[in-house]
Amino acid sequence: MDHSDLNRFRKMQTSPMINTSFEESCARVRRIIVDTAFRCGQSAHIGGSLSMVELLNTLFSDVLSHRPHEPQWDGRDIFILSKGHAVLGYLAVLHHFGYFDAEKLATFQTNGSDLIAHPVKKVALGIESSNGSLGQGLAYGMGIAIGMRKRKQDRRVYVLLGDGECNEGSVWESAASASEMGVGNLTAIIDENGFRNDGPNATYTNRIALTNIWRAFGWNVINVDGHDHHQILSALQQAKQVADMPTAIVARTVKGKGLPFMENNNDWHHNRITGTIYEECLKALGGSTGSELETEGEFRG
Repeated sequence: MDHSDLNRFRKMQTSPMINTSFEESCARVRRIIVDTAFRCGQSAHIGGSLSMVELLNTLFSDVLSHRPHEPQWDGRDIFILSKGHAVLGYLAVLHHFGYFDAEKLATFQTNGSDLIAHPVKKVALGIESSNGSLGQGLAYGMGIAIGMRKRKQDRRVYVLLGDGECNEGSVWESAASASEMGVGNLTAIIDENGFRNDGPNATYTNRIALTNIWRAFGWNVINVDGHDHHQILSALQQAKQVADMPTAIVARTVKGKGLPFMENNNDWHHNRITGTIYEECLKALGGSTGSELETEGEFRG
C-alpha cells in the first residue's frame, strides 16, 4: 500500500465514540469491516463479523473494564473471541476503540502482519488469545476466570462463541466444568446467527434450543436480540450480579447484518469484496466516512 492509498484508507476510518450514538458507532464499525476487507484484496470472514457488531460494541463501550492506551493494565477484564474466524469484526472494534491506528489496520492479511485471518495473541494490540480451531476459547477463558478468582481479583472474562461452534464437544466439557465449579465471573456470549460454514446450523432447533442446553448444563441463561443495545447491556449487567454460576447470553443475530445482500446469505461466510461489491456496500451503509481515530482513557462498565 503506497502513501496515497494509506491516506485514503485513513479517511475511511471512524472517529471515536465521542458525541456519537450507539447506532452511529455500530455503522462506523461495519464500515471499518467493509473497508478493511476490500483493502486487503483477499477473502475474509465477513458475515460472522457483521453479526457480532452490536455485541462487541456494547461490551467494549459500556461493560468491559479496559484501557486502550494501557492494554496490559492489570485490572482489565478479558475478552476472548472463540469464533476466531470472525477476527475482522474483532479487529474493527479494537481499532475503533483506539488499540491501534489505521496504519496497523491496513496491514490486515498482508505478509508479516500481526493481524491475520485468525487472532494471534498480542496483548499490546488488545488481542488476548490465539484462536484458530473452534471450541477452544471457553476452556481458555474459564481457566483465566478461575485464576482471577483465586487471586481475589475483581475482574471478569467474556468469551464470544458462534452457534455453529457449539457443535464442538469441547464447548460442553467446558460448560459442565464451569458450572460445577461455579465460575461466576465467566460470561459466554453466543452469536446465534443460524449458520455455520457449510450452511444452516440445523443442530439446534426450536425442539433442541441452545437456551435449553446451556440451562441444562447449569448456567444462568439470558436470551437477547443480538442487535438491540438495551437488551444486550441489560443482560451483561445482570450477569455481573450472579456470583455463584456462569452466565450464557444467547444472542439471536443476523449473519451479514447491515448489508441487505449479505444478510442470511451464507455465501458471505467467507468471501472477497470486489470493487463493484464495495460500491454496493457503500450504498447500503449510506456512504458515510469518518476521520482518523483518536481516543483516550479508561472504559469501565
